[in-house]
Amino acid sequence: MKYLNKNPLLLLALICITIFMVHLDALWVNIMEARNFVTAREMLQKGNWVLTTLNEEPRYQKPPLPTWLSAGSAFLFGIKSVFAMRIPAALVSIMMVLTTYIFTRKLTNNNTYALVSSLILATSFFIVFSGRNGQWDIFTHGFMMLSIYQLYLLFSTQEKKYKRALIAALFFGCSFMSKGPVSLYVLLLPFLIAYGLVFTYKKKTKTILPLLLFLMVALLLSAWWHVYTYLLDPEKVIATTTKETSNWTNYNVRPFYYYWSFFTQSGIWCIPAFIGLLYPYLKDRVFYKKGYQFTILWTFISVLLLSIIPEKKSRYLLPVLIPMALNTGFYIEYLFRNFKDLKDKRETIPVYFNFGIIAFIGIASPVIGYLFLKNTPTTPWGWYIALSIVLSAIGVLIFQQLKKKEIKRVTYLTVAFIVSAICFGMPLATSTLVNKNYKPFTELKKWQDKTAVSVYEFTYFTPEIIWDYGHTIPVLKKEDSIHIPKANTFGVLVGKEDVTLFETTFKDYQKQKVARYDINPYPTDSKKHKTRLWRDFYIIKK
Repeated sequence: MKYLNKNPLLLLALICITIFMVHLDALWVNIMEARNFVTAREMLQKGNWVLTTLNEEPRYQKPPLPTWLSAGSAFLFGIKSVFAMRIPAALVSIMMVLTTYIFTRKLTNNNTYALVSSLILATSFFIVFSGRNGQWDIFTHGFMMLSIYQLYLLFSTQEKKYKRALIAALFFGCSFMSKGPVSLYVLLLPFLIAYGLVFTYKKKTKTILPLLLFLMVALLLSAWWHVYTYLLDPEKVIATTTKETSNWTNYNVRPFYYYWSFFTQSGIWCIPAFIGLLYPYLKDRVFYKKGYQFTILWTFISVLLLSIIPEKKSRYLLPVLIPMALNTGFYIEYLFRNFKDLKDKRETIPVYFNFGIIAFIGIASPVIGYLFLKNTPTTPWGWYIALSIVLSAIGVLIFQQLKKKEIKRVTYLTVAFIVSAICFGMPLATSTLVNKNYKPFTELKKWQDKTAVSVYEFTYFTPEIIWDYGHTIPVLKKEDSIHIPKANTFGVLVGKEDVTLFETTFKDYQKQKVARYDINPYPTDSKKHKTRLWRDFYIIKK
């Protein structure tokens, strides 16, 4: 343990591995993951590495780097493995947190602050969620954070400028090849503005040529795939680009103030995060005022730029959590130094309230867990018992340390709370699968392999169904026409909204409803039960 205390980067790495990789396959695959995973599978099965596809239809909405990484992991560890598909996102998340630690230590020369900020980042709700999912967001922002660190070194040091520029360009290209210009706009641009306002860009002629090299290499790495796909499939690329850009102004439009509660996305740190944003209160209490000004500006500018775009979703706040974790770290570090001496209740009550809630949840976890799980038929009660014991013990310890005003220990116990919840709580996720009519499409694939009867989707496909089925499923309806297979016998999957059209289309055929395949985790009487996740399967005979 002493060795880990003397090597905080190693300790941080071990904590991150636990947070992002333990029970990585516990949760079911969501729609965004399914798109990535199916495309990765088709790369391996069909060889569609550059002209990417989803159910053998062109998929140019997002650049392919995360999908390449998922495909590479699946090649090594198994094409059917959810764990394998999610490994790249977990590794990028770990790399992002470790880079954040190195960056903040370099920025402030304060190991305690760097460790605390990085732990806050690693345990923030949306970071944990995104890092354990094979989505694009964590890739683009994770790679951009690596690029930002190299640019910081380029601006602040005189050594190895061309090397810094090339590495920064490489990671910038990786970010762009993960989700286009998203992270450039909401993470890098706010960083550059905040850094320039606080630290200023000094006139250094030695930096001009490396920056030009950075721009050229970054542009080349970012643009090649988009140019290549446009040259080979211009019609589809134009249609995709038009639809995507239209979404920015016409889809999920929210008011300008939609992100006002952005600090809540940090989850367990939301109250410290909010207090850390109170500049008049904290500006003269932090150990490094310029660093604090930099992180708070970086945070607010990111939120401002996000707010300008009409299309808004809560998950778009993911990049904001990075500078906000650094900003919150200044407040927590201040508490480390001064909490024992604080007398003003306006300063102490929020601290007691925040960590007291966490302690209370830990102590109450056996009761809360039992009430939630008592009616589920497949609860792994061993994991429930382990989780209850550990969280209850942490809750008691937090209360004890709060009484002693040992905020450093309270903070590390809070991190332990999150780590324990993942280690012992994730296996309980399967208990939420309470749909008695659950019937996976993998059973249909086994039937299809056995009978050699072709299976088709009637009007549209759902990515989660294609992933669960394990192979592509051709769609009969193409724009305004419906293709009828030539075979005498074939199978058709029909959704709820297409029953009438299906009956009309095949009115002169023999139709036999065989089964309903349903991969909803929630029961049919639940509002969360989605019609797009089930299909009725018919055998059609001429």
